[in-house]
Amino acid sequence: MVEELVATGVVLASAGAVYLMAAARVVKQYERGVVFRLGRLREQVRGPGFTMIVPLVDRLQKVNMQVVTMPVPAQEGITRDNVTVRVDAVVYFKVAAPAEAIVRVEDYRFAVAQMAQTSLRSIIGKSELDDLLSNREKLNQGLELMIDSPAVEWGVTIDRVEIKDVSLPETMKRSMARQAEADRDRRARVINADAEFQASKKLAEAAQQMADTPAALQLRLLQTVTAVAAEKNSTLVLPFPVELLRFLERAQHASGAPQQPVAAPQQPVEAPQQTPPQIAQQPVQEQLPPSEPRLDQDSGGSNSGQG
Repeated sequence: MVEELVATGVVLASAGAVYLMAAARVVKQYERGVVFRLGRLREQVRGPGFTMIVPLVDRLQKVNMQVVTMPVPAQEGITRDNVTVRVDAVVYFKVAAPAEAIVRVEDYRFAVAQMAQTSLRSIIGKSELDDLLSNREKLNQGLELMIDSPAVEWGVTIDRVEIKDVSLPETMKRSMARQAEADRDRRARVINADAEFQASKKLAEAAQQMADTPAALQLRLLQTVTAVAAEKNSTLVLPFPVELLRFLERAQHASGAPQQPVAAPQQPVEAPQQTPPQIAQQPVQEQLPPSEPRLDQDSGGSNSGQG
């Protein structure tokens, strides 16, 4: 009798151990447990830790509550300004309602992936190329709203959406490079013209100042000669300026010096011009006929005219 009781106790203990092993479940910290009893959803969602279910009656399905990073395959489309591009993105989402994520949609990951691809193609068709390249934050917000609208019904919350890369055709890349080069060339020319304009203003002011003080021009010339000759790698031909002579002449007038050294060179120049005509006039006067016959002819002609 005792043996039968011991055997029965061992059997019950074994059955209890098997039952506990079949009913025991462990839910991790980042998971939530959804229980289906005879196919019907239980309202209570099991939290993290140790939990029990009814074997062969309940079925526990775990749902990951972590943020999921899902890359969106590159989608090819035509922008609003008729440019063919390939755009890829990445979606960050997490499950907010575990029961709805299991019941309302068959596979919430696949559903979010397909919705992301469709929304990305729609964003490409509504945007221009400049927006895709420079105004990505606004496009990311629009793409997030497009994906989040149906995902809320599935118990999924879209954390953020980012456009990773925009691939352009090679011809478009070359065109954009030429456009950027032309723009830089234009800006360089404008800057150069502005610099020339400012330099011309300063030069005009300097010329006006030097016109009032001619000695400043000579000093500037000497400074330029000194700067050029300092390198000693070129031959410098310096013409003798006439203004320097005028400056020296004015300086002599101001100091009261005699003017003979300046006027002396003019006398030898005028003397040769006066002597040849005096020498040439003497033989010419000797060859001319006397003046009296001319007077007679004139008088005779006048008498004949009178008669």
